[in-house]
Amino acid sequence: MANFELNILGCGSATCTMRHMPTCQVLDIRDQLYMIDCGEGAQLQMRRMKLKFSRLNHIFISHLHGDHVFGLPGLISTMALLDKGGTLTVHIFKDGAEQFGRLLDYFCREMPFEVEFNIIERKEGLIYENNAIEVHTFPLFHRVPAVGFKFVEKPKLRHINPEMTTYHEVPTYWLNRLRNGEDYVKPDGTIIPNARLTTAAEPSRSYAFCSDTTRNDRVAEAVRGVDWLYHEATYDGTLAAKAKARGHSTSTDAAEIAKLAGAGNLIIGHFSKQYTDDNVLLEDAKRTFPNVILANEGMKIDLSK
Repeated sequence: MANFELNILGCGSATCTMRHMPTCQVLDIRDQLYMIDCGEGAQLQMRRMKLKFSRLNHIFISHLHGDHVFGLPGLISTMALLDKGGTLTVHIFKDGAEQFGRLLDYFCREMPFEVEFNIIERKEGLIYENNAIEVHTFPLFHRVPAVGFKFVEKPKLRHINPEMTTYHEVPTYWLNRLRNGEDYVKPDGTIIPNARLTTAAEPSRSYAFCSDTTRNDRVAEAVRGVDWLYHEATYDGTLAAKAKARGHSTSTDAAEIAKLAGAGNLIIGHFSKQYTDDNVLLEDAKRTFPNVILANEGMKIDLSK
């Protein structure tokens, strides 16, 4: 099965601590890396987790608060010093593209690769696709414009049954048509059903990222049916008023959104510095939604399960 793995580089909230780095994640989908938010120290965390800079070609920025973007100049500068080639596309709000464009023009004038900015807006929409995935945005509800990201694998091809294709003398040029679900028509007109010649494709998988946001049922609607959901849980459920005032969610909120969305699994992160034991948040979330994982730096989560 092709890899679909989430790497947690940072899962803390605004203030850096000795326990947590600012928000940053890297999805590894079929050996291509997609970064989501870029808190300080992203390049160091990539080295620690043995993630190759050469395979990173897309960075998705959810909003323009410093703990989610301050790592960009350092990361891009490091990639330039390592002679990365090709193009790096940063998916970001217009204001961010203007600000970081000026920074790069000043500090990274001679780069061996192109940096392109794909301007995103606070709305639902398809912002990127290739032959493997689609990436969609959807509105979040924070103190500044913010979006979540949903990564959805495209439908996969069926698997050829070599014994049956040999038995029915299926020519090689027909195999791709079988993988796409077509029946085989013999020269005499006999139709061999596709199900006899192939086995089912692997299921397509999906992952949604929601940080930062207050609790809102519209988020649950946007990620309905997702296999894996990351949702911020800055505070525990006893601090709901504080969370709402600061544009954040509690671990209870995250669990309620996962339950309402019918998500398969929930990952919580973006933890406040006030906690010395994040298990308080984990146990709080589990009271509402059982399939919860507590994010932590250095964690690799196999999203294909």
